[in-house]
Amino acid sequence: MAGSHRASSWGTTHVPTILRSLEPRLHPGEFVFVSVQPDRASQLDAMATIVELEGTTVVLRRRDADAEFLPYDFVARWITLTAHSSLETVGLTATISVALAEAGISSNVLAGFHHDHLLVPGHQAEQAMAVLRELSREEG
Repeated sequence: MAGSHRASSWGTTHVPTILRSLEPRLHPGEFVFVSVQPDRASQLDAMATIVELEGTTVVLRRRDADAEFLPYDFVARWITLTAHSSLETVGLTATISVALAEAGISSNVLAGFHHDHLLVPGHQAEQAMAVLRELSREEG
């Protein structure tokens, strides 16, 4: 049904409600994406792991990747959207991605069970936080 939303112990699906309670949190440190063989991935202190046909993508703290001499190109900052959204929410990622894109900020989204997470270019982290806070205020 158009315009409907649900709330459960797993979060709401109503995008305006989620945006009002977005409360982004910027984690300390820098993070990088590396591609490794699956057996190597299990030996690393991964923040996130994505298994792909071409290899296993691992998100690591930059200092950990450097300590292991792992190559990377993209240095990111990690933002957690502390709003409790459902995995079935339609349009949240698109809304956030559009707002960041309009500000010229790329974002890589990881969905967790409890929260969504954004990895943005390190040098644009504070700008991304300002965009997210403004997006939340607009819905408030």
